[in-house]
Amino acid sequence: MATSNEKLAASLEQLKAIQDSGQRVVRGSALSRTHRERLSKAGYLHEVIKGWYLPARPDLSTVSIEGSTAAWFAGMRDFVAGYCDSRFGEHWHLGPETSLLLRSGERTLPRQLQVWSISGNNQLVQLPHGCSLFIYRAPGLLPAEPHAENQGIRLVTLTDALVAVSSAFFVQQPLAARIALGMVDDTSPLLRRLLDGSHSVIGGRLAGAFRAVGRADFANNIADTLRGAGYTVQEASPFDAPPAPLIADRPVSPHVQRLRLNWAAMRESVIAAFPTPAPLPTNQARIIKDIEARYVADAYHSLSIEGYHVTADLIEKVRNGAWDPEGSDRQQRDAMAAKGYFEAYKLVKDFISRTLQQQANQARPQGLREALGAWYLALFSPSVQAGLLKPSDLAGWRNNQVFIRGALHVPLAKEAVRECMPVLFELIENESHPAVRAILGHFLFVFIHPYMDGNGRLARFLMNALLATGGYVWTVIPVQQRQAYMQALERASSYGEIEPFASFVAQLTRQQALHPLPRPG
Repeated sequence: MATSNEKLAASLEQLKAIQDSGQRVVRGSALSRTHRERLSKAGYLHEVIKGWYLPARPDLSTVSIEGSTAAWFAGMRDFVAGYCDSRFGEHWHLGPETSLLLRSGERTLPRQLQVWSISGNNQLVQLPHGCSLFIYRAPGLLPAEPHAENQGIRLVTLTDALVAVSSAFFVQQPLAARIALGMVDDTSPLLRRLLDGSHSVIGGRLAGAFRAVGRADFANNIADTLRGAGYTVQEASPFDAPPAPLIADRPVSPHVQRLRLNWAAMRESVIAAFPTPAPLPTNQARIIKDIEARYVADAYHSLSIEGYHVTADLIEKVRNGAWDPEGSDRQQRDAMAAKGYFEAYKLVKDFISRTLQQQANQARPQGLREALGAWYLALFSPSVQAGLLKPSDLAGWRNNQVFIRGALHVPLAKEAVRECMPVLFELIENESHPAVRAILGHFLFVFIHPYMDGNGRLARFLMNALLATGGYVWTVIPVQQRQAYMQALERASSYGEIEPFASFVAQLTRQQALHPLPRPG
C-alpha cells in the first residue's frame, strides 16, 4: 500500500506534467478531485477563484494565497497571464495605460487590471487581497505581445500605447511617461500610427511631451511630418509640471532610466531628513574603534532581522520523506550565517579604513563593486564549506526571479539586474552627499535584489560603510523595529516614497550617535 509521501509524490507528478505543458494556471478539471485535494492540503496548489488554481512556489508551499500577500503577489502575474491565455488565447491584452506603466519598468501591479478582449463581457473578477480583473469587451484590440518580464502578460506595444493613452496618463504617471518617451529610438513607427489614424491632436500632445523631456529632434520630426501631410498641429505638453530632461541622450533600458530618475527625484528628501554630516576626525583609528564597539549589537540585530515550479528533485524528496525545510540542519545554518556575517564584517571594516585613507573629509567610495562582491562571498562561504550551499550559489548575480515577503512589488528580472547594478555603483560613486549615498544605496540595492539571498544584510553593510565614510555613525536597525523598517522600505519600493525610510534611518542615526545600542546579553 502506498505511503502518504508516495501518494503526494504521485499528485506532484500530475501537477508537474501540467506545468511542463506550458500551463501556469490549473483548471480544476485538469486534475482529479483526489489529486486536487491532496495538493491543496499540502500547500502546492491554491484555488484563486472558483475552478482556477495556481501552483505554489516550493519555498512558499506552506503559505496560503489567502493568508499571505507574498504568496499571492509572487504568483499574480502568472495567474493573470495563464487565466487570460486559457480563456482568450492570444486575443487579449492589458489596457494601454497599464501596458505603458509596466513597459516603463514599474514592478508593482495595480490592484485592478483592465483586460481588453473582443469576447469580454465587462465582468469584474475578484482576486485575493483586494485585487481584481475587469474583463473589458473591447470593440477591437491593439497590437500587443507577451512581456517576458511580466510572466507573459500581454502588453500593448510601446508605440501603440503612447498613441492610445490619454493626456491624464502624463499627469498621473509622469515618471512612467518620461521613461516611455525615453525608450523610443525611432519616430517612424509612431508617425505611421499617427498618420494612419489621422491623430493630429495626439501628435501635438506627443510632440509637446518629447520637447518637454529634452528630445526636441523627435518633437520637430513629429510636428513637421504631420504638418507636411496637411494636418493642423497644436503642440502642447501634457505634463502638469515641467519635467526634468531625460538623463540619457539615447534610449536605454527602462530599468536603468527609472533608477537614474528615482535617484535624482529622491535625493533632496534624503538630504532634508538627515543632519549635516560631521567632519571626519583626523584620527581614523577612532572611527574603526567605534565600529568595532558596535559590532556585537549590529550582528545580533541584523541577523535577527532576516520564490514556484514543481521539479523532479522535489517529487523525489517528497516520495522519500526527505522534504523537511525546518529540519535538523537549522542550528548549523544559523551558526554558518553568524560565521559568514563576521567574515563579511571584517572586509567591510577594511573597506571603510581604505576609503578614509583616500580623502580626509567625507571620502567618496571607490572600488565598491569589487568590495561588495567580496562581502557576498565572505557572507556565504562558510555555508558552502559546511555543505549547506552549492559552490555555484556564489557565482555572481542571481539567475532566477526572487520575491519579497509582504511586498507588493516584484524585484527586477535577472537580465535587468545585470543592467542596473553597474549604474547603481556609478550613482553611489558620483554622489556628493554621504547620506544620499547611504540611504539610496541601501534602498535601491534591495529594490534590485541582485542576489538570491543575503540582500538585506548586504544592504545594511553597504549603508553603514557609506555612513561611516561620510561623517555619520555606524547605525544598527534594531530587530524590535523590523516592522517599521520593512514598511518604510515597502513605501519606497512600491509607491516611490523615500521620506519614511530616510526619516527612519536618520532618527536612528541621531539617537545612536549619542547612545549606541547596548551589547546584547
